[in-house]
Amino acid sequence: MRTVARHFRTWILLIAACLAAAGAVDAADTKPERIVIQVSDGQPGTWNQALNVVGNLREAYGPETRIEVVAFGQGIHMLKFDTPVASRLLDTQKAGVKIYACENSMLRNKLSRGDMAADLVYVDAGVKHIVDRQREGWAAIRP
Repeated sequence: MRTVARHFRTWILLIAACLAAAGAVDAADTKPERIVIQVSDGQPGTWNQALNVVGNLREAYGPETRIEVVAFGQGIHMLKFDTPVASRLLDTQKAGVKIYACENSMLRNKLSRGDMAADLVYVDAGVKHIVDRQREGWAAIRP
């Protein structure tokens, strides 16, 4: 009789452990996607494509998706306050997307923060930020 009770308790504990593990997997599955988008091209068409990709990703994965756009190299020029994509940048930021400007690229192109669009996040090196995000498990894409 004791053996039956012991086996029964073992099975109950095993079932409880499986249910707890399944709950942990479900919780991990609901973690929002994290995506970093590289833009190192200074052409308005490339920027419009990148901003379209942002919209497509938010539509596909939901509004809780964490998206960052990182501009460096020639891409830094489209983050100036007077560019053809300035209004789209603002709309993208209002949707919760963070836009990062590489200060190394700004320095090389003689740009100051006063030249740039509002509400940017500044990083020393845009490429380093992308690599760091990849190490953290973020998906990195370049439209």
